Amino acid sequence: MNTIRLMLVLPLVLVAIAARAGSFEAAVVDGDGAALADAVVWLVPTRAMPAATGKATSASMDQRGLQFVPHVLVVQRGSAVSFPNSDQVRHHVYSFSPARKFELRLYKSIPAEPVVFDKTGIATLGCNIHDWMLGYVVVVDTPLFAKTDETGHLKISDVPAGEYRLELWHPRDLDAGTDRSEMIRIDGPAPTRTFMIRTRPPSPTTAPTELEQKFRAYRKTPPGDA
Repeated sequence: MNTIRLMLVLPLVLVAIAARAGSFEAAVVDGDGAALADAVVWLVPTRAMPAATGKATSASMDQRGLQFVPHVLVVQRGSAVSFPNSDQVRHHVYSFSPARKFELRLYKSIPAEPVVFDKTGIATLGCNIHDWMLGYVVVVDTPLFAKTDETGHLKISDVPAGEYRLELWHPRDLDAGTDRSEMIRIDGPAPTRTFMIRTRPPSPTTAPTELEQKFRAYRKTPPGDA
């Protein structure tokens, strides 16, 4: 009899839990009110939550047109990330960040092994050959995360009801030392939040021109040696 009751009650409980699950939507703008792409938001539960389906444990950051694509990649801790090279030239990818230090020496195509990111934090990536190449891997300890698109919007769906610590990050945050975390409660659909982040100008995305290189060399030349 108890088994029959449990079988009858359990679906109702699951429906109630699903009904309380909500979502989180946000718009991120810069200091001028312009849409800001590549801002990352993740939600860290303040207590143990029902098991949720995790995001993929593998991901990829390509190198195309002498750029990291995507510029910002978000993964869960423990994910294995591949760094294929779709360019016709070799790259030398590295990171000296505490979140993950690694080096992939000069190579083309796909490295034999992916890089496992087993610590939370921000890994800043560069190329030892092409100095202007810059990429970021954001490693979080929750499956509840999203990144803004070109319109500055993001959405995190299927968020179990409860309290969370919200974290916000952007690679060009002018106030990077500022604690942007805050406590929020999710209990069903919520209105879209808007966040403002003052940003630094974008870094160069191409190699310096021949004229720029000559100018830099000229500025480095000691007086009288020109």
